[in-house]
Amino acid sequence: MASALKNLSEYNSDSMPDISGKRFGLVVAEWNKEITDALCKGAYETLLQHGAKPDNIYRNTVPGSFELTLGSQFLAQSNEIDAVIALGVVIKGETKHDDYICHAVAHGLTQVGLKFNKPVIFGLVTTNDEQQAWDRAGGKHGNKGVEAAATAIQMLKWLD
Repeated sequence: MASALKNLSEYNSDSMPDISGKRFGLVVAEWNKEITDALCKGAYETLLQHGAKPDNIYRNTVPGSFELTLGSQFLAQSNEIDAVIALGVVIKGETKHDDYICHAVAHGLTQVGLKFNKPVIFGLVTTNDEQQAWDRAGGKHGNKGVEAAATAIQMLKWLD
């Protein structure tokens, strides 16, 4: 469903598992830093809200969204991390670079999750312009970071 039809910060929290002992890796792209920081804040606060301990949330940065895949793999390969949340922003430009980057990140994160048999969550905002990105980083469409954290928590039910 398009985020224009759904608030990214709304989810059903009734069936969330206990995550007090779980460890999360946040991989955050530095490109579009102000927006990715807002996504990270949404994810971090959501994890805390559901019982994660601050000492069990690790944030690593990568230069851009393309690097989210390898950054996620570095965290996912650790037995100390239960779930990885990759956060980035790709804004359409004058070329087709956004198509290539988004496809590569989606495919790469899927492969990392399958390789390490743990949740690796796609928290990439893909928009036509900067305002649409802000609308999905705490604006009128909610925060994709919140949605990504809620997804990570829900996927952990499969591992218990």
